[in-house]
Amino acid sequence: MRLGRRRAWFGALVILNMCVLGAVAAARQAAPAQGPLMSENYFKNIQVLKGIPVDEFMDTMGMFAASLGYDCASCHSSQLYNDRAAFAIATPQIQRARQMIVMMQAINKQYFGGQPRMSCFTCHRGQDRPGNIPSLAIQYGELVDDPNAMTIFPDTRNTVEQVFNKYMTALGGAQRVAALNSYVATGMYTGFNTGGSAIQVEIYARAPNQRAQVVRMQQGPAIKTFDGREAWAAEGWRPMPLLQLTGGNLEGAKLEALTQFPGGIQKAYATWQVSGTLLDDKSTTILQGSNPNELPVNFYFDAESGLLVRIVRWNRTAVGIVPTQIDYSDYRDVNGLKMPYHIVLTWTDGQNTYELKEIRPNVQIDAARFARPAPYAPKPQ
Repeated sequence: MRLGRRRAWFGALVILNMCVLGAVAAARQAAPAQGPLMSENYFKNIQVLKGIPVDEFMDTMGMFAASLGYDCASCHSSQLYNDRAAFAIATPQIQRARQMIVMMQAINKQYFGGQPRMSCFTCHRGQDRPGNIPSLAIQYGELVDDPNAMTIFPDTRNTVEQVFNKYMTALGGAQRVAALNSYVATGMYTGFNTGGSAIQVEIYARAPNQRAQVVRMQQGPAIKTFDGREAWAAEGWRPMPLLQLTGGNLEGAKLEALTQFPGGIQKAYATWQVSGTLLDDKSTTILQGSNPNELPVNFYFDAESGLLVRIVRWNRTAVGIVPTQIDYSDYRDVNGLKMPYHIVLTWTDGQNTYELKEIRPNVQIDAARFARPAPYAPKPQ
């Protein structure tokens, strides 16, 4: 079962890349001058998932993949291999999915006041068909807590200040942390969109919360930017040549930029809770930051070293909440400041790994680097 599931997930990631590229071929058009484009104005034959931005629509597809162990070809017509317009064909699986969405929305409206308490994952739990018979293996098996749970239980052995003070000390001291105002990092990037190949990547960051990355793909550079207010993606695997990030994706871009300069993390959230868990059998302290009208963010600190080892955030979609996990390791000294050289970004649509080779701190970076990029345009073959 485990092996089969791993294979299914690998297939999901590979085919997802193919599917998104297909969507580009089927529906590509110029990016809007202002405001995010809605799903029904870009994709064809959208019947239920209307009125949501394109990036949220793709996150919704990720919810389907995570909940059912599916990939694009599991629901869409097999004609998509030769004709990208086939994504608009209403297969029996797509028609059933539409029914399930309507059912889920009705249950949430009737029993939960419209709150997204029920999602695809509530019933499917990684299976294509919901089970209706109790599992003795689960009932009498080992109880395993999910370290990435949104609901945490208070731990009074530590305070927020103690955890952050230890973190600042582990990094090299608050003074050195405050002295970092920018950096340029270079290294290699591997993701589902690279076919497993390592590609050169450049990361640009400027305090307090600007970030840009450029992956030097063979077909043309793939660029993501956050200018402190808005975030954009001009990448070949995206459904459109220039995608404006919205909602939780925008908050995620802000979070990625913010954490490049750790001194600002504590002030970025109105309230904090302290908890604990085990990651890889190591004692880990959780700080959960929250702001009004936003989903919380979990920060995981190694209890021994005090260093940040993981962040988990969540994003609302039309069919429920999806997680994103960022893992940090291989901390090295950069002018007296500890910085992670190995970063893994995991979400329901894929996994990206960054292996940094060099980080140059406090360098001059042109403000244009963080501005809205030009739409992705692949090089002529």
